[in-house]
Amino acid sequence: MPVTLQFVDHSRWACESQVQHDLKRIYDDAPAERLPLPAGAFIETWLQAGRRFGCAHFNDRLIGAVAIATDDQAWWLSHFCIRKATRRRGVGSRLLALIGDAAREEGRTLRVSVAELPLADQLLLSRLGYRLHAADDYFELRPPL
Repeated sequence: MPVTLQFVDHSRWACESQVQHDLKRIYDDAPAERLPLPAGAFIETWLQAGRRFGCAHFNDRLIGAVAIATDDQAWWLSHFCIRKATRRRGVGSRLLALIGDAAREEGRTLRVSVAELPLADQLLLSRLGYRLHAADDYFELRPPL
């Protein structure tokens, strides 16, 4: 499955109806306990705060997403979700690899708050060979060399 990475910020969200439709469908598929608000409200709140989403793109559709907040050193990941119809096909693994590559190009690391890392995501990252390094209240994700 040739998945590519696309970023969605507030300006893209505001002007592309297909992006709005796809991103909402991704988060509508998320288990309720993964989102602090209903999908549409979560997306709007995240984007209005100046943050963005890193999205898996396939066949002119967004099929997976992870919320990204940035600081001077890192990209903070949260709210990872893949559409139900495309789960268990390597989309999540590919999305994380692409996001890792993009972060390295900017000289940033990937981090996840301890509170934002459900057990299922911990298992996925471990299975992918990521090493979780505890530091303060977050894990720094370092892909295998």
